[in-house]
Amino acid sequence: MQYTIGQVAEKSNLSIHTLRYYEKEGILPFIKRNESGIRIYEDEHIEWLNFICCLRDTGMSISQLKEFVELTVKGDATIEERIQMLELQKKTIQDQVNTLMSYIGMIDFKIGMYSEAKDKVQSDGQTG
Repeated sequence: MQYTIGQVAEKSNLSIHTLRYYEKEGILPFIKRNESGIRIYEDEHIEWLNFICCLRDTGMSISQLKEFVELTVKGDATIEERIQMLELQKKTIQDQVNTLMSYIGMIDFKIGMYSEAKDKVQSDGQTG
């Protein structure tokens, strides 16, 4: 199926400006244009864009995205480098998850502490 840039923007919750920027920066290198110069997106472009957005949402920088795309365009000879990039990004995400989990533990501790204090205040108020 083919899509216009407006349809892709709507499907991806990205602005048309962002899509054009990604194309200009080489992050969406596979987009073709019709005889009128209008960008034509296909299903595989949407899948690629979803993956790029996933990487971006996990904190991968534009320069890292560009590097990943450049490696992808170079073909199978760069598979090992791409795996290394993704493993590094995965480790970064896992470290963030671990940090957030420790924060949840601290917050849970405080919630428990305040709940006990609230229960004590309520029981003291009923007996006093």
